[in-house]
Amino acid sequence: MSQFTRDQLLQKIKAGESLSGTDLTESDLSYESLKGVDFSGANLSNAHLQNSNLEGANLSGANLTGAFLFGCNLYRANLERANLQDANLQDSNLEKCNLRKANLEHVAFLGSTLDGADLREANMVRARMKRASLRDARLDGANLQHAHLERGDLTNASFKEADLGNASFVKAKMDNTNFDGAKTEGALGLGE
Repeated sequence: MSQFTRDQLLQKIKAGESLSGTDLTESDLSYESLKGVDFSGANLSNAHLQNSNLEGANLSGANLTGAFLFGCNLYRANLERANLQDANLQDSNLEKCNLRKANLEHVAFLGSTLDGADLREANMVRARMKRASLRDARLDGANLQHAHLERGDLTNASFKEADLGNASFVKAKMDNTNFDGAKTEGALGLGE
């Protein structure tokens, strides 16, 4: 549990204080404006951030394991090297988000927008990305083994040198998608 109440956290945020490295386990900041807040290295495991506005927030190196981020705005947020294992980001906006080298194992991006996102070298094993939009996203060197990208929009996305073993691309839109050097053994839907 976080050492701060919701009201205390909101006061700190309103005052422009950094929450870098803070233990915010199980905190509830749903429906709040958290634009540009510094959460770098913070522990937000199992936090509730549903429908919050995290546009431009710094979450680099943060622990968001099991966090509930349904319907969040993470436009241009920095999540480099963040741990989002088992987090729920369904129907969220991650456009132009930095997720480089992030742990996205078994994350839910169902119906989310990741257009122009940087997912290079991210761990996306078993990521659930049905109906997600990844237009112009960079996934070079990412591990997408057993990931679900069914009915996603992968227009102009780059999967160079990515591991796509046993991933599903069934009915995904793949116009000008780059799979150069990618491992595709067992992948479904790539030959359609």
